[in-house]
Amino acid sequence: MKRIKSMLIIAAAVLVAGAASAQSINGEVRKIDAAAGKITLKHGPIPSIEMDEPMTMVFQMQDAAALKQLKVGDKVKFDADRINGKITVTKIQKSR
Repeated sequence: MKRIKSMLIIAAAVLVAGAASAQSINGEVRKIDAAAGKITLKHGPIPSIEMDEPMTMVFQMQDAAALKQLKVGDKVKFDADRINGKITVTKIQKSR
């Protein structure tokens, strides 16, 4: 029982450390394709998916409804991950 408790504590610490290391990326909306559920963002490096250079690229949206809150030119903070082989925006919000 003691060993299981120790393993759970270690697993929780790893999850918290991973969440703390994930940082939102700064970007700017360049194009919105609501019908396809895609967004084009100019962005900085995205270390979580080993993208080391800033660039402009098209992303799939995990939640296409979030596109309704955005317009071309908006500054945003977003998170991205590989989902089913596609680089996907998992979270996005306007920057202040």
